[in-house]
Amino acid sequence: MTIELAVIGGTGVYALGELADVETHQPVTPYGAPSGPVRAGTYAGRRVAFLARHGEGHSLPPHRINYRANLAALKALGATRVLALNTVGGITERFGPRVLACPEQLIDYTWGRISTLCEEPGSEVLHVDFGDPYTPSLRRQVVAAAAQAGVALVDGGCYGATQGPRLETRAEIARMRHDGCDLVGMTGMPEAGLARELGLDYACLAIVANWAAGAGPEVDEVITLQDVLDNVSAAMAGVPELLRRVLAG
Repeated sequence: MTIELAVIGGTGVYALGELADVETHQPVTPYGAPSGPVRAGTYAGRRVAFLARHGEGHSLPPHRINYRANLAALKALGATRVLALNTVGGITERFGPRVLACPEQLIDYTWGRISTLCEEPGSEVLHVDFGDPYTPSLRRQVVAAAAQAGVALVDGGCYGATQGPRLETRAEIARMRHDGCDLVGMTGMPEAGLARELGLDYACLAIVANWAAGAGPEVDEVITLQDVLDNVSAAMAGVPELLRRVLAG
């Protein structure tokens, strides 16, 4: 049965509870092992694969994730479309805690990560078009699915990918706001770029877990992991139906 959609889960999303008839795969890739096992099963009558980006026990910080192996593993199982769930902070007014968003642009502030398939000597040099970092057709499908499901979703915005694992300073967030970022996360790159190099359709469903430093109404707000997990859980309430609509489309 062909895998119709691969889902990558971020912080707070370590499984798809609605996945049935689950098979566990641990593909070997040219880039090493992925973050953990790929769980493939039936979701709304369609074949779906799920991979926890940080590992199912959240053991991998953002800069240590083997993004190449993760995407190569999903492709090896037959996936052609990837929906990335990214837990993020909100910078601008429309992107407060518990908001879902489907960003259309991306700025990469990460450093030192292996960000291309061209790393090894003798690899083919790839100069992929990345003007639209998220596949427009898959983005449109996600936005339409949210509307059909009655799930509130912000269409658009710019995701700024930072190094982590620490959260950002107020000055860094002020700079990112000036640059045009609406959201801040730690795993959006190199994942999106590698998906493009691998020829995978790729879109991001951003789950806003908190206001970024200095961005919310409470200037001195302290962000706790429990607040993040509570907000992710609340924001995820409509995602199962959204996924069903994406698969039906």
